[in-house]
Amino acid sequence: MTQATDFSFAPLLDADASALFLDFDGTLVELAPEPDAIVIPPDLVPLLAALRERLGGALAVVSGRSVGAIDTFLHPLDLPAAGVHGSERRAADGNLVLLPTPSLDTVEQAAAQLLHDHPALAVEPKRGAVALHYRQAPQLQDLCRRTMEAAVAASPGVTLLHGKMVFEAKSSLANKGKALGAFLEEAPFAGRKPVFLGDDTTDEPGFQVAQQLGGVGIKVGPGETLAQHRIAGPAAVRAGLAAWLAR
Repeated sequence: MTQATDFSFAPLLDADASALFLDFDGTLVELAPEPDAIVIPPDLVPLLAALRERLGGALAVVSGRSVGAIDTFLHPLDLPAAGVHGSERRAADGNLVLLPTPSLDTVEQAAAQLLHDHPALAVEPKRGAVALHYRQAPQLQDLCRRTMEAAVAASPGVTLLHGKMVFEAKSSLANKGKALGAFLEEAPFAGRKPVFLGDDTTDEPGFQVAQQLGGVGIKVGPGETLAQHRIAGPAAVRAGLAAWLAR
């Protein structure tokens, strides 16, 4: 594995032959105590705009956040994006594809009760998903896990993800690997090799698909991973991509 300290995008990213897929939280921006508390670095939007131009449009954000939330944070950019782990996906032509969503009533009720009992938790409802964040109350991890596992077990078509200080119930039909595969069937991504960056366990399907298709998986930060390469963190990602553009 390429280690974080000796990382360079130069041998991995080709302007004419690569398609770049980027997770958002923990990859482009630092994680925050609450989902809405992230700070957008001033260099991020200009960097992404320049990358899109250099790659002939073959740049997409693939996130657990909704497409609308991504747009809000990256305004005025309007990038191809997969939101809620691929439950919603906006193609380069602007067409928005929405996967069917299972009933999340049981999960929503269980998460709401936990939030009522433990206000330090945070519940993030999305179209087709419910995220329960315990970053402000790490001692509640086991309780959150048991509660969400029970609710998901009673919810057909729902899968539970365990990310960084979050349990998220989502559609079993969606994951980031499937989202990458869908993008790669469309212009301007078709015919290019995928390069996917992500920091969390929810990004592992993306690494798997990218590498199966002859592309590159790059893990951002520490942790076990299927990715063949690793980079230190969001600041290193932005600096590395800026250096690649400046070559």
